[in-house]
Parts: sequence; structure tokens; C-alpha cells
Amino acid sequence: MITVKSNESTAPPAWARLQREAITRMNEAAVTFVERYTDPDGTLIWRDEWPGMDGSDDGYESFGTFPLFYALGGSSQVHALSRKQWDAVTRQFTQYGQVHREFDAYYDWMHHGESNQYLYYFGLADPGVRIDRERTLRFAAMYMGDDPDAENWDAAQRLIRSPINGSRGPRFRMTAEDWVTHRPVLANYLSPYEDVPGTGADKDPMALADWNDDVIFEAVLERMNARMASGDVPLNLTATSLITHAYLYTGDEKYRQWVLDYLDAWRERSEANDGIIPDNVGPSGRIGECMDGKWWGGYYGWRWPHGSFSILEPLLIAGSNALLLTGDRSHLDLVRDQFARLWELGKYENDVFVVPARHGDAGWFDYRPPNPRYLIHLYYLTGDKRDRELPSQFPGFENWPEEGGFGKGGQYAPNPWSAFAGGMHADYPERVMKDTLKEVERRLEVMRTDSGDPAEFDVHHWQNINPVVCEPLLQLSMGSPGVIYHGGLCHARVRHFDPAEDRAGLPENVAALVSHLTQDSVDLELVNLDAVETREVVVQAGAFGEHLFTCGETCEESSNSLFEDDRGIGSFRALLEPSSRLRLRLSMRLFAGSPGYASPWDAP
Repeated sequence: MITVKSNESTAPPAWARLQREAITRMNEAAVTFVERYTDPDGTLIWRDEWPGMDGSDDGYESFGTFPLFYALGGSSQVHALSRKQWDAVTRQFTQYGQVHREFDAYYDWMHHGESNQYLYYFGLADPGVRIDRERTLRFAAMYMGDDPDAENWDAAQRLIRSPINGSRGPRFRMTAEDWVTHRPVLANYLSPYEDVPGTGADKDPMALADWNDDVIFEAVLERMNARMASGDVPLNLTATSLITHAYLYTGDEKYRQWVLDYLDAWRERSEANDGIIPDNVGPSGRIGECMDGKWWGGYYGWRWPHGSFSILEPLLIAGSNALLLTGDRSHLDLVRDQFARLWELGKYENDVFVVPARHGDAGWFDYRPPNPRYLIHLYYLTGDKRDRELPSQFPGFENWPEEGGFGKGGQYAPNPWSAFAGGMHADYPERVMKDTLKEVERRLEVMRTDSGDPAEFDVHHWQNINPVVCEPLLQLSMGSPGVIYHGGLCHARVRHFDPAEDRAGLPENVAALVSHLTQDSVDLELVNLDAVETREVVVQAGAFGEHLFTCGETCEESSNSLFEDDRGIGSFRALLEPSSRLRLRLSMRLFAGSPGYASPWDAP
């Protein structure tokens, strides 16, 4: 392995000190969080029963950042806790009835995606854990026609047979009990259909359906079972992450081919629908088969409950998975085409550019400003100027969010990071690490003052308090916009390993900053804050080794060439003297490597 050495002694910059402080604080806070809210066996201190099909995803989400944090440089103690908590949540929600054979018995892929990210991060944390690999292949079999107890896949039609699916197979008929815990939440959403009596949705497409009203709920459930429960929906494309996860463990061609075949099936359906992806396909593969021929109105579709968000996100996830597996950016054309169609329908309201978020019987409605998160991810993956130009239509998208950067599950807004990686916001690294420390302390304070009765806790209670909020660390150290929350994989420009400890993540007292990105280069700064010990770090091209380095030079006025290899190398070793930093400009070929979970010293 090529070795480069630091040649610049320096006092550690402020961002590096703050980065290491944030890692130390989250190491401590994770232990405090688990001790506060779980029994000695790891199960949540909560209630004895939890009915319905909803909830296990929230249990997994409450600890889901732990293995990612370890993969970034968190402690081995946090790594051990991450595995203990996954097992504990699985046992607890098996007892409640939501989990069967260690996987959700039946639910949709928005929620499967949320809980499965925990599993995906195990591959980054330590791919050598045999039980993780075995579980992954067993879960993948449930969606590839290889599990007779979970017949979710129709190979002939290339479709997942129901929007509600899992380890018990497709669920073609939902019951009142399935939705019992979610009725109060969905009472605040618009009616799934215009013809639900008592809602007024036939006159106002945004009219609510009060799921707490038994008469309205019965009418909604009857229509959902008739129209939504059978056949495929775009949301199911999020399952491609599970199958890609299996490929990253094995390199088996059957997993890659399944992802490509399933995405191609939806591309063909879009082409057959004048370029707009339909949100429902019947059991025979016909668009609108259960919806009186309408291409809209499906489960988590263009109309209900969230609109375009539930279409664009799984398309982006599936396209990025296919790109990872093939290196072919054209797999993102399908989601780009949907963005373009919405932009064509856009207009200005009070000098603000808005696009339709929903489509129903009366056409497009619910116009709102576009969410730049998905556009940032798309441009990050493609580097296509077309994808960079779309968000420029609403000025200020690159600014810091006024309402604060952190969201559900510790997500951090990618807008200012994207601007920083492109040459703006020079103070971003220091500022975002201060934000991270502030958010950790805020969550710990919520924990300290949390005097409620655990039996009355909402199922989302713990995920909003989990103090391991490591997405800013992912942005800075690996050059990533973050992870698409509802089931995306972790796409990044570089990744770090500690060869002395034979593990993933930054070594102790080492900080890393990706300070600039182009489509063929990355500027990387490595800092050793230890004043006594030399530190060694291995830098890999891409989160999964999917990229290749072709050239490395120092970022100085008179730069020095460190290595050059036209064929490309997957990783290199950096030796960092005490109190030193190494600033590199690395030329790269993106998506030119063979993706997998193997560490740089184990990879072929």
C-alpha cells in the first residue's frame, strides 16, 4: 500500500479540536442514553403491549446511529452497545408482534427503510460479523422469491406484490387493528381518496379524513383494501438497498441483477405513462389496475399521504444503488425526469418558485418550494450541470436553515455543507461542530429533565433524544451529503480506517476534513492532535471502495506529487507525525472501483 507522510507541524485548527471533542462527548452520551432508557438486557423501559403493525422501526431508529458513529471513529463500547440494542429491540418487538423472524412481519418500505439503516451500518462498522451477513442474505431472500414463507416477489411481472410486505409475505387485506396506533397521526393528513364520505375531499383535495371517526375510518379502510393493498408501488424501490447490502457482502451477481431488473421495470412503467412514474401497478403489472385506470392514488403515492416526496425519494435511492453497482449514472435518469416534469409544472407565487407536490382527480395541486435535499444528493452523485441548475431557481437554498440544521434521527441539512464543498462558507467546519456539541448537550438536558411515565411515552420518544447525532461528522470527514433517511445507503467520497486497531473509523486523536469537492478530485486534510504519538490512518476511495485514486499531491503553494497511478488505487496509508497535519489534493475516478464491505487490507 502506498504510504504518504505528514510534513507540516502545526497547532490543531479549531475544527479539528471541536471534531475530536464531539466524538468524545458522543461516546459518553451514548452510554448515558442507554442506561437512562433501557433495562439491563437492553429492552426499552416502556410498556408490556404494543398492538398494530407500526412501531418497530421507531425502536430501531432510537439507536440506529450507533454503528455509523463507530464506523466514523466512535468507541468500541458504542459498537458493542449498537449490537446489544439491535438484538434487544428485535426481541422486544417480536414479543409485541411487529417483528417475525427478526424482520418486520408486514409494513411498508418507508418504515422498513428506516429500521434497516441500522442493519446497513453494521456492514460499514464490521463486515466480518457472521450473523450480520447471514441475516442480510436471509432478509434479501424474502424479496427475491427465495423464501416460501415470504412470497413478496413476482418474478414474472417484476413486482413486489403489495405495498404492505415483510417476513410474513404480502398483506393483501389490512385490518383496523393494523392501524390502531396510527389512527391519531393519520387523522391529521388529507383524505386518501376524494370519494370518502364525510370528508369534503370531492370539493377540496386537501380536506382531512378523521381516522378517529369510526365511520370515516371504516370507509377509508374499505377503499384502501380494494385499491391499495394489491400490486406494486414506487415506495417498494427502497428494497433495492437491502439487496445492494447483500451484494456488498457477497459480490454475488444475482443481487446486482435483481436491483437492475426491478429499476428497469419501473422505468418501463414510466415510459408507458408518458414519462410520469405511476404510483400504482396491479397484480398483473397493469398501471391503475386496482384504481379504475388512474396512474395516481396508490399507497404512499402522488396524492397520499406525503405526495411527491414518497415518489422521488425511493427513485433516488434505487438509482443511486444501481449506480453504485454498475458505475452507470444513467440509472439516475428516471428520478431526474420526474424532477424535470415537476419543474415544468412550476410557477412563481409571491416571487417564490413552487412546484406541485401532489396529483389527484382534479390534477396537480399543493404547490410548495422544492426540497433541495434530494437535488443536492442527485448532483453529488452525477456531477451533471443540469442537476446543479435546478435548485438555482429558488435563491438562498445554500444558506444555513433558519430553523436549525438538525432534524429527525439526527439528520443535518445538507444545504450549507454542499455550499462549503463548492467553495462557500469557509467557517462551516467549525460552526457545524459547535452545532453538533450544542445539539448533544440539548438532548442530554432533555434526558435529564425527562420525568414522564415511560408507559405513556410515544413510540417516537427515544429517537428524538438519542444524542449520537453524527451526520455532520460524516459530512466533514467523509465528504458526504448524508444519508437519505428512509433507507438509503451511505454514499461518500472517502472513508477512513485505523490499521493499528484493525477497525473502521478515524484513529484516536485524528481528525479529518474534506474541504473541497469536484467531480474528479477531493481536497482532504488529516490532523494528528496527539503531541506525542505518531498516528496511522488508511484512506479509502469511497464508502464501499467504489472509487479510485489516480493521483495525490500536497495542497501547498509549491505542491509535491506523492503518488500517481493511471489505473487507480483503492486506498493509501498516511503517517501523521505528532502535532502535524497533511493536506492533500486527490484526483479520482468515481464509481470505477468494485464496491464491497471488505476493509482495504482485505479487499482484492
